[in-house]
Amino acid sequence: MAQSAREYDMTARSAAAVRTRERILRAAGARFADAHYDDVTLAGVAEAAGVTVQTVFNHFGSKEGLLTAAIGHFADEVVDLRGDVAPGDVDGAVEALMRHYEMFGDGNWRTVADADRQPVLHSLLEHARGEHRRWLATVFEPRLAADEAGRDQAVTALYAATDVGTWKLLRRDLGCSAEQTRAVLSRLIVGILEKE
Repeated sequence: MAQSAREYDMTARSAAAVRTRERILRAAGARFADAHYDDVTLAGVAEAAGVTVQTVFNHFGSKEGLLTAAIGHFADEVVDLRGDVAPGDVDGAVEALMRHYEMFGDGNWRTVADADRQPVLHSLLEHARGEHRRWLATVFEPRLAADEAGRDQAVTALYAATDVGTWKLLRRDLGCSAEQTRAVLSRLIVGILEKE
């Protein structure tokens, strides 16, 4: 009987720790998305998650560890937002990008802006850039040049056309609506692919 009670207690504690970690990650994700890296504090994340700073520290070790875990945690959400895009489908690709950027674009752009001052952000961005490049190569595979040099150049052009910076320029700096932004992104992508 004592063994069963101990096992139940350990299971309940483990489940509680998972829920606490999830709350912290959600609070951290919201904080990092809404503010520059230097403006996010462990105390602010702890308060938003309803835990102590020591609890945040126990789970993640540091602010850098918390950021890395939060980005990893939300990477699956980005994959879900982008969904499955049929190879070569420009409209589907633009819709996928718009879902992603409309939800996370401002936070992504702040991360880009902060990367020069924060080495942890630089390495995370390099990984994200590689993932975006692979996504473009996969989605537009049927419409890319057969030769490696031409293909690489086209993917680089597609990257420039679909980068979060392009979305930010259109939506925030130029004040384009979401519909206008979709149309411009489509036009840029089609223009690149027509050269192939």
